[in-house]
Amino acid sequence: MNYTLVGAFVIVLGALLIGIALWIAAGGALRQKVDLYLAIEDESVAGLNLNAPVKFNGVDVGKVQDIRLDPVNPERVRLVFALARGTPIKQDTLAVLKTQGLTGIAYVELSGGAPGSPPLLATVPGEYPVIRTKPSLSARLENVLTTVLAKLDRTSGNIDAVLSDENRRALASTLQDLATVSHTLAQRKDTLDAGIAAAARTFDRSARAMVQAGPVIERVGRGADAIETLGREGALASAQAGRAVQRVGAQLQRASGDTVPELQRLLGELNDLSVSLRRLTEQTERNPSSLLFGRGAAAPGPGETAAGSGTP
Repeated sequence: MNYTLVGAFVIVLGALLIGIALWIAAGGALRQKVDLYLAIEDESVAGLNLNAPVKFNGVDVGKVQDIRLDPVNPERVRLVFALARGTPIKQDTLAVLKTQGLTGIAYVELSGGAPGSPPLLATVPGEYPVIRTKPSLSARLENVLTTVLAKLDRTSGNIDAVLSDENRRALASTLQDLATVSHTLAQRKDTLDAGIAAAARTFDRSARAMVQAGPVIERVGRGADAIETLGREGALASAQAGRAVQRVGAQLQRASGDTVPELQRLLGELNDLSVSLRRLTEQTERNPSSLLFGRGAAAPGPGETAAGSGTP
């Protein structure tokens, strides 16, 4: 009887312990409430495993709950994060893949979240809010190395093109010509030295001539200034003479306006006097005595008598 009770107690206690363990494993009252977020990576997530930590500025805030390829674009990877509720995920929050130390264990690092930025919410009902991502350090280094290698490849191709057989022959010919020119210059070193010395003397004479010509140039400049001053004075005098001629012309015009009528009357009277004198001269020539006795009676006309009676 006692063994039966002990066995029943052990069975009940074991079942109770198993139930408590299953309850705790399922979360139970100790399970922390989380929010789910989605992130889409455009690079390889090699080294990132399920339940990998998700950190916000170095603080653990959750874990990676799901990793799978994007069914629309298999070059992208969909990551689902289970983050502790209350984690300040905002619209400017960014997710980036990082590796921890030298072990190479990958995790997700969150950053951003300015105080003025609004909280991140789902744009489509029933979908997870999408956290933006940026390339990891390894991806950026890979892009840089790829670009550098491409440039090195182009540079190598350009060098090969420059160092082609034809260009090498042309370069060898150019070097040979330079050697010939150098040899010729070396042979004529004395002539070149004499020419350089003569040029130096010529430059020296030219410098002295310029120094001597300085006062002459200065005098010529002063003469030009004097000529310019004389020209201005002549122009001024010409303008004054023009104004004087205009004044004299105006005065002559006024004088002619007053004098011409008087001259016309005088000429008329002189014309009448000339006619009278011409008549007097003609009469004197015909009858000189008329100067003493005056003009006689006119001769009677036909049918008239000497007495002027008018009888036939």
